Amino acid sequence: MLPGMNIELILINISGFDRPGVTSALTEILARYEAQILDIGQADIHHYLSLGILIRTDEKSSGEIMKEMLFKAYELNVKVRFTPITPQAYEEWVGRQGKGRWIITTLGRRLTARHIALVSDVIAGQGLNIDAIQRLTGRMPLSDNEQPMSKSCIEFSVRGNPRSRTEMQQRFMEIAAREDFDISLQEDNVFRRCRRLVCFDMDSTLIGTECIDQLAERAGVGEQVRAITDRAMHGEIDFCESFRQRVALLKGLDESVMREIAETLPITEGVERMMSVLKRTGYKTAILSGGFTYFGNYLKQKFGFDYVYANNLEIVDGKLTGRYLGDIVDGRRKAEMLRLIAQFENIDIQQTIAVGDGANDLPMLSTAGLGVAFHAKPRVKQNASQSISTIGIDGVLYFLGFKDSYMADNELSSTIS
Repeated sequence: MLPGMNIELILINISGFDRPGVTSALTEILARYEAQILDIGQADIHHYLSLGILIRTDEKSSGEIMKEMLFKAYELNVKVRFTPITPQAYEEWVGRQGKGRWIITTLGRRLTARHIALVSDVIAGQGLNIDAIQRLTGRMPLSDNEQPMSKSCIEFSVRGNPRSRTEMQQRFMEIAAREDFDISLQEDNVFRRCRRLVCFDMDSTLIGTECIDQLAERAGVGEQVRAITDRAMHGEIDFCESFRQRVALLKGLDESVMREIAETLPITEGVERMMSVLKRTGYKTAILSGGFTYFGNYLKQKFGFDYVYANNLEIVDGKLTGRYLGDIVDGRRKAEMLRLIAQFENIDIQQTIAVGDGANDLPMLSTAGLGVAFHAKPRVKQNASQSISTIGIDGVLYFLGFKDSYMADNELSSTIS
C-alpha cells in the first residue's frame, strides 16, 4: 500500500454449498491485491460453508477486490456479502482480546435444543459472548434403537469475564441435575490444552462394584461389612478404622477367590476406549484407590495403566490373614500420591486430572488441575469442579477437547481442539 492512501477495513462473509477449492479461489484474489487478513474463520455444517474474512486494504484496491470476488462467488455458486468496518469498531474488538476465555462442554446421551437454549441463556446472562460452537461426538443416529448407548457432546468457546463465576457454575449444576445432562465449565488456559496425567479411583469408578463387598460376600460376612460401611458413611467411624474392621472380617478367605472376582469385574462403560486414546496420545495414567492392589494390578495389566497405588492384603499360605501391609490409602494419601507422581513425571499439578466418585476422593479431586466427579454422590458433585453423570467414563476425553473423529482407530491423533 502506498503512503497517503486511505485504508479500508472490510468484513467479507461467504456462504453456500461447500466444495474443495472455494477458500483457495477467494483468498487468491486477496493475495493478488496484497490485502492483509486481520481475522478469518470458517465452519462447515452438513456441507454448507460459512466463511468470514476481515481484510485491510487500500481504497483503490477495495473496489477491484469486491468486483472480482462477486464474479468468482457467482462462478462457485456461493453468496458473498461485504460490510465496511470502522477503525473504532476494530480497535474495540482488539481491546476485547484481553478478556477471559472459557470452554463449556455439554454431555449427554442426547442433547436437545432445550439443553442448548438453557446453557446459552446462562452464558448471555453472565455477559459473555459465544465465539464458536462445535460438536465433538460423531453424528447422531436418527433412531434411539440404532445406538442405545450413544452419546452427544457439544463444546462452546466463550469470551469475556463472567459477572460471577460461582453463580454461573451453580446455575449449570442446577440445570444439569434437573435436565439430566452434564455441563463442564473450564477456563481456556494453557493448562487445559496440555494435561498430561490422569488419576482414577477404582471401585465404582473404573469398575461398577466395591471389591471389598465382593470379598465379604464370598467370606459370608457381607451384612457385617455393609454395617461398618454404613457407620463410616454416617461419620460414626473414620475411613481408616472402618477399613481395619472390614479387612479383619476377611480372615481365612482363599486367595483364589480374588482371582475369580478379578476375572468377572464389571468394567465401567468407556474404560477401554478412554485408555486406548490416553495411551496412544502420551498421557500418564494412575489408579489411586482405597481398594486393593490385587484388583488394581489386574486392571493395569488389562488396560495399561502406568501406576497403581492401593491397599495390600496380607496373604499367608494362600489365605487372607485379615491384616493389611503398609499404610492405608485413604483420601489424604490419594492426594499425596497424585502430587508425588506429578513430581516424579515432572508434570505441573495444573496439568493433572483426577476422577472419582466418593467422599474419600475429594482431596484428590481438589488437588488436581481438573477434578471430575464420576457418577458421584450429590455431596461429591457439589464439591468437584466438574462431573459426569449421564455417559461413560470416556466422557473425560471430551473435557480434554478430543473429537470422536480424532479417536477413530485409523485416524487417532494427539491433536486436541
